[in-house]
Amino acid sequence: MENVHLAVEEDDLYSGYNDYNPTFDSEELENDVAFQQAVRTSHGRRPPMTAKFPGTAIGARPLASSFGTRMAMASSMGRPMTGAVQEGAARPMTAVRAAGYTSSLTHGSSFDPLGQSRGPAPPLEAKNEDTPEEKIKILEKKVNDLIEESCMAQSMGSLQLALEKAKEAGRKERALARQREQSGNVDHINLDLTYSVLLNLANQYANNEMYPEALNSYQVIVKNKMFSNAGRLKVNMANIYFKQKNYPKAIKFYRMALDQISNTHKEMRIKIMQNIGVVFVRLGQYSDAITSFEHIMSESPNIKTGFNLILCYYAIGDRERMKKAFQKLISVPLGIDDEEKYIPSNDDTNTNMVIEAIKNDKLHQMERDVKVLAEKYIMTAAKLIAPAIETSFANGFDWCVDMVKSSQYVELANDLEINKAITYLRQKDFNQVEAVETLKTFEKKDSRVKSAAATNLSFLYFLEKDYDQAERYADLAMNADRYNPAALINKGNTVFVKQDHEKAGEFYKEALRNDSSCTGALYNLGLTYKRLNRLEEALDCFLKLHAILRNSSQVMYQLANLYEQLGDPHQAVEWLMQVISVTPTDPHALAKLGKLHDDEGDKSQAFQYYCESYRYCPSNIDVITWLGAYYIETQFCEKAIQYFERATLIQPTQVNWQLITASCYRRSGNYQKALETYKDIHRKFPDNVECLRFLVRLSTDMGLKEVQEYATKLKKVEKMKEIREQRVKSGRESSARGRKEGREGSAGSSAFKPLMFEDVDDVKADSSHSSSSTKGERLSTKMRSLPGSNEPYEASSPKELDASYVDPLGPQMERPKTGAKKRIDDDDFGDEELGDDLLPE
Repeated sequence: MENVHLAVEEDDLYSGYNDYNPTFDSEELENDVAFQQAVRTSHGRRPPMTAKFPGTAIGARPLASSFGTRMAMASSMGRPMTGAVQEGAARPMTAVRAAGYTSSLTHGSSFDPLGQSRGPAPPLEAKNEDTPEEKIKILEKKVNDLIEESCMAQSMGSLQLALEKAKEAGRKERALARQREQSGNVDHINLDLTYSVLLNLANQYANNEMYPEALNSYQVIVKNKMFSNAGRLKVNMANIYFKQKNYPKAIKFYRMALDQISNTHKEMRIKIMQNIGVVFVRLGQYSDAITSFEHIMSESPNIKTGFNLILCYYAIGDRERMKKAFQKLISVPLGIDDEEKYIPSNDDTNTNMVIEAIKNDKLHQMERDVKVLAEKYIMTAAKLIAPAIETSFANGFDWCVDMVKSSQYVELANDLEINKAITYLRQKDFNQVEAVETLKTFEKKDSRVKSAAATNLSFLYFLEKDYDQAERYADLAMNADRYNPAALINKGNTVFVKQDHEKAGEFYKEALRNDSSCTGALYNLGLTYKRLNRLEEALDCFLKLHAILRNSSQVMYQLANLYEQLGDPHQAVEWLMQVISVTPTDPHALAKLGKLHDDEGDKSQAFQYYCESYRYCPSNIDVITWLGAYYIETQFCEKAIQYFERATLIQPTQVNWQLITASCYRRSGNYQKALETYKDIHRKFPDNVECLRFLVRLSTDMGLKEVQEYATKLKKVEKMKEIREQRVKSGRESSARGRKEGREGSAGSSAFKPLMFEDVDDVKADSSHSSSSTKGERLSTKMRSLPGSNEPYEASSPKELDASYVDPLGPQMERPKTGAKKRIDDDDFGDEELGDDLLPE
């Protein structure tokens, strides 16, 4: 308190503020001799004193207060000021050199605290790569790079390159180990690098299906005690044994891996147990598989395991457990968000933007895939167990529908109902009233279900050739869902059968615009262009279709047929050869190849293909005719007999085949057999003039007693034939006169008579009669070309064969394909189609 001075009344409170202290006069420093002397001496280079509080050390220098006294001030708590020296105490050591200052500073040098005047820093010293440590580091980097390159090559599908990189990495790693031994750094072996090299090499061996080498590499890792957790690689070894169908060893290694994996890795253990169950299924040990699957469903249920459990119960025929397993299957949580989450609200703009961003992201796509897969398993399981869990198929399906309606998959109930009707159709039970009634109940449902049901109804009526009903339901399906390609195909088919090919083509094009991968629409569009004689456009359609369906024999046959019509037989032969490579037992394609070679004059190749066609289909009359005529032309009549006898069995009412057979016996010199054949023909066809003529001639030459009898019958038959021809001729003349008089009497009124439906039917009947008669004329032309009926048996010159045959595959291949496509996946129940001409959808 002795340093505190109290103000008295007579003291001026504001005195001393105008006092001048020359110490702070910076303008006169240049004229201050003492200050300049201090700057030029070492005394002036000492660290500057500051008067901050608290501050750096200021020694024992007292501060001048406003009262003109100099004293060392204490803080309000009595603590001495930093740097203040108490009486009798030594002054603490402080720095005598501040940053940026040096004792060698001379007069005239500039202030350079960062040392920029010294120039750039010297370059870094280069690493010496000759040292063992550097060589080891370089080798390690090369090995890591090779492992990465191997993995990248494998991800891009270059399995051979990936294996080569993995082998090279192994060689580099062994060189690295030798380098460590030579340098004495054995204790610093990089075990992680060795493990990576061996594991990658084993994986690449397995990817290239080099299973023994892969197993050896895995064994090296598993037996090395220095690698921790290497035992779980026995799962990979078990997978290889599974691929090799060595199922007992696969189970053994799966169980060994399961023993070495702790319970903390629950998901890994579940997957291994699932694999064990699948291996038991392959072995037919369904009870052991059921044990594994039931444990999984109790610990961590999932859709795939639930489906496998149902399959096992179905295999052993346990109805009640099938029902329980189905209930467990539909109650498995998928762990995905509801679709309502992705429906935007009208209020919050920011929320709507977020929903729009995540609506089609990868996570939502994954959720959709999981849901689709679950629905597929449930649908397949329902179709599988429905006939087995109840006394009838319908009752079983109804139980499945009731269970699904009470689960989280409510929307699947409608699909199950549709699939119930479709299953009836797959069983070719077209007259099943329940199938039609079930589909008709969906006419008042939502648009998606209505479109699917109407599509299948249209398909059903199209197969029954009720084209009006097919068109009606095709229109209903289109109105419910205009973007349904199957409905558009069905509509196009109904228009196609009505010969409106232009309009049918428009529907097929619209189906392709909605679904560019719709192969049925593309096929039918090609057929439509073919009917319209737009062969180039049809060829373009089928070439596109061939790029999608590489092994479709129907598509390749259509291409061959189009090239034939375009006048390019060589290309036609090439495409038919591809057909034979896919379906080597197709008799129609073989016969077509024979015809093309015959047209080109290559009889030997034609004979080869016709023989192959006859071997697979010995009932084709055109092939039989060609082969028989070929043997007659080459003077081997006795070999032709077997073919014409086969034709006689196929068409027993056609006398020509029997006459040709008898003629072959005559030409081969077997007159007795020829006579017996003619007698047999006469018993079956007593009015046949040609048979009687040959009987008379053979009997005369052989001196038989029946000559007079056969001659009398011949005269009688010829006379009756003349009378019959005269009657036919007179009837034609009278009818022609009647038609002429009728036209003259009613010319005025008939000029404006419209074409009625009866006339249309007559026109169709006439045209069909015309086409059939044309075919009959062609057949009779072939018959006349053979050595036959009116030829004397002495004749030996062969006749030419008319080798122009009707395309055997035309009528079957040119029907438009039905485009009925089910919304329900039936891949697990086979790919049999509902019609002979359907393209798999």
